[in-house]
Amino acid sequence: MRSVPQDSWPLDLSPNKSSPRSSSMDRRQFLAASGGLLAATVPGRSIAAHSSEATTSSANRAPAPAGDLRKIPIGVFDPVYDDFSLDAMLDKVSALGLEAMEIGTGGYPNNRHCPLDDLIKDRAAAKAWQKKFEDRGIRVATLSCHGNPIHPDASLAKKDIDTFRKTVLLAEMLDVKVIVGFSGCPGGTPQDTQPNWITYRWPPEYAKMQDWQWKEKIIPYWKEAAKYARDHGVKRLALEMHPNFAVYNPRTLLKLREAVGEEIGANNDLSHLFWQGCDPVEVIHFLGKQGAIYHAHMKDTVFFPENRDKYGVLNFAFGKSDLDSASETFRAVGYGHGASLWKSIIKAYMEVGYDGILSIENEDPILPGEVGVERAAYVLKNIRNEILGA
Repeated sequence: MRSVPQDSWPLDLSPNKSSPRSSSMDRRQFLAASGGLLAATVPGRSIAAHSSEATTSSANRAPAPAGDLRKIPIGVFDPVYDDFSLDAMLDKVSALGLEAMEIGTGGYPNNRHCPLDDLIKDRAAAKAWQKKFEDRGIRVATLSCHGNPIHPDASLAKKDIDTFRKTVLLAEMLDVKVIVGFSGCPGGTPQDTQPNWITYRWPPEYAKMQDWQWKEKIIPYWKEAAKYARDHGVKRLALEMHPNFAVYNPRTLLKLREAVGEEIGANNDLSHLFWQGCDPVEVIHFLGKQGAIYHAHMKDTVFFPENRDKYGVLNFAFGKSDLDSASETFRAVGYGHGASLWKSIIKAYMEVGYDGILSIENEDPILPGEVGVERAAYVLKNIRNEILGA
């Protein structure tokens, strides 16, 4: 059974200090010593083999002048504090020195801290709710209603559609400019009762089903949803590129954006792109230059090479019990890839003029809950300060 470290920290962020582990250490010796879980904190060992060179080159790109770079606010996505009341959560977030929050309004994140139905009925109540954040120096930057509005079960789809529309109304009341969610996934035929995620267009029946999904379900729904949002002053719908949904990578995101309009953009959660072999800096430049990044989740992914090499990347761990045979799992920022890569990532967001927030989403099975948020915040604040010369 692999030993799982509970309190290991990422590489020291000070550029003049040597790594606590020699980067020349034999790969297998390192994996044995660390249990494989922090292998990615050694520069050049952080990502799938076929993309490691691209990652290393991204980390070594020449820095842009600090004077041209904007300070991006660091925030957190609230489901990690589900066991806390609103006031207790805000005290925690304020104590961490975070500047913004992403708040769930329903769908998969639920709405533990946002009584959506009550708030949209009473503008004064909605403003009072928002003021609780502002009194602590925290901005409600985005509202999130991750769901499946094109689920083949009409009752499930209706619930998520209603939540989206109510979220738009609340965003309009509070002057929140970004709503975050999933593209959703329909069935593969009109008779299906469960979603059918199709990524490979062969045998031929899968191509036919995928074409039907986009023509009859995905594009029509999002055209209507984008118009509804636009009519209520919301022009940024940040869709998370996530497995099991129609939009799962930059190409499918842009396919929907081109069909629907510029209301469609990315919630650029790199944790889902690392395992697909994407170069994170390349993705940020590619989407950012098109003005297509509306939100950014801050979450890392660690690879376990000895398992990935045997089983491939479609072998994810969601809990500690899965780690021994997993190819990868989510980690707090800096615990999957080293500080040098995350510095390049944050700098890339600054370079493309990204004007959203860096929203910590902690789903780390080893550093769960608020502990993972604290570790990620520490890494991100130090990196941001180093880039800006603060």
